[in-house]
Amino acid sequence: MDYVNLGSTGLKVSRLCLGCMTYGAADKGNHPWTMAEEPSRALIRQALDAGINFLDTANSYSAGSSEEFVGRAIKDFTRRDEIVLATKVYFPWGDKPNTGGLSRKAIFQAIDDSLRRLGTDYVDLYQIHRWDYSTPIEETLEALHDIVKAGKVRYIGASSMYAWQFAKALYTADLHGWTRFVTMQNHVNLLSREEEREMLPLCKAERIGVMPWSPLARGRLTRDWRETSQRAQTDEYAKTLYSDNDEADRAIIDAVAVVAKARDVPRAQIALAWLLAKSEVSAPIIGASKTKHLEDAVAALAIQLTAEEIQSMEAPYRPRAIVGQQ
Repeated sequence: MDYVNLGSTGLKVSRLCLGCMTYGAADKGNHPWTMAEEPSRALIRQALDAGINFLDTANSYSAGSSEEFVGRAIKDFTRRDEIVLATKVYFPWGDKPNTGGLSRKAIFQAIDDSLRRLGTDYVDLYQIHRWDYSTPIEETLEALHDIVKAGKVRYIGASSMYAWQFAKALYTADLHGWTRFVTMQNHVNLLSREEEREMLPLCKAERIGVMPWSPLARGRLTRDWRETSQRAQTDEYAKTLYSDNDEADRAIIDAVAVVAKARDVPRAQIALAWLLAKSEVSAPIIGASKTKHLEDAVAALAIQLTAEEIQSMEAPYRPRAIVGQQ
């Protein structure tokens, strides 16, 4: 496993981050495709054994049960000081006012709830899951700064917003002397490259660690066009991200297949190697519901794509609306 500094920090993270949205009680929340605790634990342990020290979850995943699964697995399989543990806040956890969002009240409640579920007294990386249009960014940033100073959080990060919003958050924190965001978790893969226009250059200039989510486009980059999976059939959010009638997407998927066939490796390794080659990227967030998913992700670290291979997969791309910020 390779390790890098996360953005401008001294924090060392594995080049792969295990995304834990897959792990959680299926009868909680809106992810019916999630895995029960025992098979989840097996995959978390496999990731740890492979040298992955970076795990990402959220308070909203399966109504908090993802955090519970992850917390118990860390306690049983490793040492807390050897793990970089990340979680997120924003999405509502109840149907009453103030049970969600990024107000001071919501953040103070959410971090305590997450710490309890995770079974730890601090989180290494605490991320705002989305931009809160109803709360001033000053209120959010000061609250985040205060939980850092209280010792509950080591670093803070952001996810899925416009570049102007992230820039505003960075300069507002600098202006007031508050804790600065050190990471951006955003939607980047071969089928969604709009972040290359502004967000990725901003992150490079500001030395922000980038943790792309959905690096394999919810599995679309790993299989034939229109081939489906159990998750794809029940993943309602994916329908807002990708189209089943986009000919450019089809051409990209076909191009990935050509490169994979020529190298005699699975398509997942090629699609992930493309993302790992980006200088701005610290650690893609990989989901794994099978042993092979983790094996492919680790194997992708050793693949060096040629300029011609990269160009062949990028050429069919066509500009599209930014998605993934809902």
